[in-house]
Amino acid sequence: MESSEVQRGRGRSPFDLIMNQIRRKRTTSDRKSTSGRFLSRQAESGGLPEDRETEEERDGAGVVPGPADLAESVCDMGWGRVCVFVKRLGKRADSRTLSLAHCDLTATDVLELATLLPSLSLLEEMDLSWNELIGGCLRSLTSHLQNVGGLRTLRLSCCRLTADDITALGEALKCVPVLEVLDLSWNAGIGGSTLQGIVGKLHPTLRELYLVACQLTETDATILGGIVSVLPRLCVLDASCNPLLAHTQTEAEDGSMSETEPGKGGVWGLGGLVPSLSHTPSLTTLRLHDCGLTTQSLGLLGGSFHCLRSLCQLDLSCNKGVAGGLSLLSPHLALLSHLGGLDLHLCCLTHTDLQALIQALPSLTELTELDLSSNKEVGGVVSDLVSALPLSQIKLLPLNGCSLNQESLSALALALPYLRCIDVSWSKMVGGRLALLLEALQPSVTQELRLSSCDLTTDDLLHLAVVCKRGVLSSLRVLDLSYNGGVGEEGWCGLLGEGGLGSLEELDLSLRPLTSKPSLLTSNPSPLTWLPTLLSAFPHLPALTRLSLQRWTLTAQEREQVNHALRKREVLLELDPVLFASSANQEGLEEERYEE
Repeated sequence: MESSEVQRGRGRSPFDLIMNQIRRKRTTSDRKSTSGRFLSRQAESGGLPEDRETEEERDGAGVVPGPADLAESVCDMGWGRVCVFVKRLGKRADSRTLSLAHCDLTATDVLELATLLPSLSLLEEMDLSWNELIGGCLRSLTSHLQNVGGLRTLRLSCCRLTADDITALGEALKCVPVLEVLDLSWNAGIGGSTLQGIVGKLHPTLRELYLVACQLTETDATILGGIVSVLPRLCVLDASCNPLLAHTQTEAEDGSMSETEPGKGGVWGLGGLVPSLSHTPSLTTLRLHDCGLTTQSLGLLGGSFHCLRSLCQLDLSCNKGVAGGLSLLSPHLALLSHLGGLDLHLCCLTHTDLQALIQALPSLTELTELDLSSNKEVGGVVSDLVSALPLSQIKLLPLNGCSLNQESLSALALALPYLRCIDVSWSKMVGGRLALLLEALQPSVTQELRLSSCDLTTDDLLHLAVVCKRGVLSSLRVLDLSYNGGVGEEGWCGLLGEGGLGSLEELDLSLRPLTSKPSLLTSNPSPLTWLPTLLSAFPHLPALTRLSLQRWTLTAQEREQVNHALRKREVLLELDPVLFASSANQEGLEEERYEE
């Protein structure tokens, strides 16, 4: 016959096991209190207890845990599962932030994560971006979002979301009433009316909405208008990289839709979105980069500025269709009294466009950033541009790819003392004249200096070395001298040997990619003869995190020397593969695009 202890040990329920765990976790004070009560009972009875210890006494003298203790133990077990799950993915557990981006999550992982949400009741931010394998199975997660009702940020960019995923998300949004940030960018499956699944589902608390590169069409523009019309607190709307968003179409007699020329009676894609912006008085950032905007789009957008007086950042870049129509927008810019940043780079702006913009600039009293880069006509109006800007507060004025001439360089020098970032890359006129710009710099102001493909000479770099030695560039974080093959060894050694770049984080000294000519593929690329000076400079570059030496020839021994010098530092070193010819055959060089 089995003993009573054995019988009691069989068939224990999970509840009993949890109770035993709680008993073992009793504090020392609890144990002393129990011992005190036991001795008191012993004195009152006048005798000693039996000289044996029952199983109940070993487990905690028969003390039954209350509901609070039981809930605490269950919570501890759930959090332990969360820690194991997150650690397996190479991340650290945080009760308020769950960042699982770039973790190669699978459908199975999503199911497991869903079961862990009850243990993440304090969660405020969830980032599952760049996990392309979870597309099509989001419903298994969203059906449990009621367990994280305090969620404020949800990022699902580049997850290959499907129409069913968006529908499931829309159904679950009612469970997260305080959501402030929603990022669905880089999900091509969202385009084509799929956004309808979240219309009317977002709460008025939403402040930021990101729909970058979702293949949105003109139909989606109308749907997006319906979404933002009920978001009075919306501050950021980013619909960039959707080239069909402002697509202009017209209906043929057979009912089919075809592209039409601007101004020919077609339906403006932004016509369904822009009027709804009147319901977003808190909007501070509007990004429509590469959205297929046309001159009509500018007129429509300008007409809405009277409702967007809080706008601080406006990005209309990479919309070549706006060329010749900036006069439709510029008169309305004066309404944006808080505008601090305006981005119009790569918009094929004409001389007329630029003159219209220059007339509007004096009214933009809070402007600190103006990007007109990659617009060739800018080179001829730099003088007028600088005269119209509030120079004392301008921090960013990139003019790379703007066909600068000697006169424009002289005019630009007036603005340099105030600029945090200086970019005149792809301007051949800078070569041999860099001293003109360097003499205008003020100490501890410039943080970025980009001089890529400027035909710099050895003398130019020696002038730069003198400026560094004076401490003028002591706050410089980024220095881009790439694609300047005309600099001799003396120039590189002079720059690296003078110091004065203690804050430098990124240094790019790469050479221009070679063409695909067979003779060049078999020729010997440029040797790094100034390597000893570079190695000696590393101790004087304590903040360096990135060094690019692409297309310089290093022997195996020289590569080892560079790696050895940086072995104890986290520096991203960019070198060409050992077989140099494989990296030389590169087509579509960016410089060639500028020169066309």
